[in-house]
Amino acid sequence: MEFPRRGVMLVLASPSGAGKSSISRSLFGQDPNIKLSVSITTRPRRTDEIEGKHYYFVDVPTFERMREDGELLEWARVHDNYYATPRAKVEEELASGNDILFDIDYQGTLQLYEKCRDDMVTVFILPPSIKELRARLERRAQDSRGTIERRLKNARIEMDHYDEYDYVIVNEDLENSVQRVRSILAAARLQRRRLSHLDRFVKGLQDQIDSI
Repeated sequence: MEFPRRGVMLVLASPSGAGKSSISRSLFGQDPNIKLSVSITTRPRRTDEIEGKHYYFVDVPTFERMREDGELLEWARVHDNYYATPRAKVEEELASGNDILFDIDYQGTLQLYEKCRDDMVTVFILPPSIKELRARLERRAQDSRGTIERRLKNARIEMDHYDEYDYVIVNEDLENSVQRVRSILAAARLQRRRLSHLDRFVKGLQDQIDSI
């Protein structure tokens, strides 16, 4: 029996190269109920980007007004541009029973904790070793050696915050890690506080007993 339910905010975080993006792609391919959180940004839209699919594009005054009015769940400034999660869009999806995947760092996660902890389940992805993490970064062939070294240094800072997450997964095998995240999400979907009409169902069972 399926009850109507409130959606889950699933936060995945990891050092660069630990496998978060690969896990996310697999989740999207296996579960159509998961949607990606679409951020707003003040940077210019690129020619191949679609409004509402890649980002919501706003100017700086609009961003600042939204921030001051409490319309943002979390925000950050990156390379002179602002990025943020719009509250209204997230609430709309959660109320519709859709789960939302967030790809944010620990600072964004802490901001979300302050505003919507009960809606969240958070997972931190670790590599099996730093040797393997370096190898994965090198296999991607996207970054210079200097960039790879910087990502490894950043990984140490990011791993300082592993204990702020609900679950930790060591991503040694991608398929196994995906299944573990799916199990975590399945359990979160069944949490009592997310299930609407459950009280009515239990009351109906009790009424049936009373009528015997």
